[in-house]
Amino acid sequence: MDAHSRGRAEEIDPADQWVLNPQTGSYELRLDHSAGQSPASRPRGAGATASGRGRTSDVPGSRGRSAEVPGQRRRRPSGGGSDGPPPGSGRRKRKPQKSRKKKVLLWTGGVTALAVVAGAIGVYALYEHFDGNIQTVDIAGAGSGGFKKDQPVNILVIGTDKRTGDGNGGYGDKNSPGHADTTILFHVSKDRTNATALSIPRDMITDIPDCPTKQPDGSTKTIPGQRGQRFNVSLGQSGRDPGCTMRTVKELTGLQVDHFMMADFNAVKELTTAVGGVKVCLAKPVDDEKSHLKLPAGESIIQGEQALAFVRTRSSFGNKSDLDRIKIQQQFLSSMIRQMKSSETLTSPAKMYGLADAATKALTVDSGIGSIKMLTSLAQELGKIDPKNITFATVPVVDNPAEKVKATVVLDESKSEPLFAMMRSDTSLTEVKKKEQDAKNAQASAQAALLAGPRSTASAVRVDVYNGSDTRGAAQSTINWLQNDMGVSRSTNKSNAPAKVAKTTLEYAPNQADQARKLADMMGLPATALKPGKVNAEGLQAMTLTLGADFKGAGVPLTGPAKAPEGVQKVEADKQVCAK
Repeated sequence: MDAHSRGRAEEIDPADQWVLNPQTGSYELRLDHSAGQSPASRPRGAGATASGRGRTSDVPGSRGRSAEVPGQRRRRPSGGGSDGPPPGSGRRKRKPQKSRKKKVLLWTGGVTALAVVAGAIGVYALYEHFDGNIQTVDIAGAGSGGFKKDQPVNILVIGTDKRTGDGNGGYGDKNSPGHADTTILFHVSKDRTNATALSIPRDMITDIPDCPTKQPDGSTKTIPGQRGQRFNVSLGQSGRDPGCTMRTVKELTGLQVDHFMMADFNAVKELTTAVGGVKVCLAKPVDDEKSHLKLPAGESIIQGEQALAFVRTRSSFGNKSDLDRIKIQQQFLSSMIRQMKSSETLTSPAKMYGLADAATKALTVDSGIGSIKMLTSLAQELGKIDPKNITFATVPVVDNPAEKVKATVVLDESKSEPLFAMMRSDTSLTEVKKKEQDAKNAQASAQAALLAGPRSTASAVRVDVYNGSDTRGAAQSTINWLQNDMGVSRSTNKSNAPAKVAKTTLEYAPNQADQARKLADMMGLPATALKPGKVNAEGLQAMTLTLGADFKGAGVPLTGPAKAPEGVQKVEADKQVCAK
């Protein structure tokens, strides 16, 4: 039966009876009393949609099932009134009947035209609905304030153990405002081809910097920093907000954190349910009394409470430490990313709606991305990355030597600093060789441009060079390269530095910022090497370049290590790994 044979189709164009149901993502036929529909011809089950999925009034942003479709066109009666044939004209000639094919084309065209209008209204209603879900925190300048499409972006994902949400009373610490229980720094490359997701162990001992926080009355309160604390107390404790965790991560890695996203226990349960479950693999069966996780060996699909138990268990895998739990969480998140980007999710309007609804309800974000418009823009940027180019890694750590009973860990600087340097230089863990060559090509281009350009550009730079490295003659070889190859004639060899230093630094006055940028570009210095002072330079005062143990040779850029550090724990998002 087609739309024409239902009710009194002569009074209303059937194309105007189709509207978008945002909950299902489908266009559904609505037959309304106001359209002259006869009671006898109404579909079975009053109030049901054409697909049998409930009333329009249940859909967020709906006006109820009796509301008319915007722009609905009603047909004129066939006779009577001013719309009838002119007096004396006799019986109106019947127009030739259109072919069935033409009828179908006209009807389809009406549906398509209406879809544009109804779709726009549906999108507006969804935006309003999702905007109402989002919770935001003003992080008092801890972030960058935005993200640019032509720059790398760093998102801090924080999983808190605060007991919020139904059914979560048995998890986390009782009466606690929550800790940074699971923290991942998600670095997305400038060209959006790859990403590194860096897990930060919650029991790592580190320094927490002073933290300005916004108060309910609009004032700002600075919470004093602490030295030698567990990383997880950077959130919740002493009134610290997510901005404090962002500042701690910046101090730790040297990376500017642009935004944060914070999730509680409900996020895991709701997001896994929204995508229809997440596939996990176990090398052996698990029956954990503490987390209540019970799964067979091999593959399983988990969601809801079972998914939360999986990511929280510490007693089922490895040596039962938090570091092994991080591995499980990385494997789980990799699988979840694959599921979200799968055709099963992307082609299901119901799943896409459920995922968006669950995500906006479960996440708390900073005010810089605290709207569905900004989150959608960010999601579009992140969505460009192929899972095969997303690598999960863990900050390299070693057991805390100050403890007899090993309960905490400390940074392994020999491995962590090269890893941080790779992220600062936007070098992918999955494309190290390619990025290294790109960096060398860029350096060569920069040098060629400087040599081809006005010599005054380089000659304006004044710098004193000290050797704080283990390389004999490093200062003189650098001077020779600067003067002969780069045109920096006002450079001076000041011999050995007062002491050996690990990292190359460039100290400069505020009014020497232009010179510092030029020299940094020439030498390939990372941002962390630049040390601005507070007092302007006077007269012919020069900047101070101190070569450190990271010096690799005159003209060799310091940005990015020669290779990825050995022994860094990694999980690639496109590969299924069975938990052991």
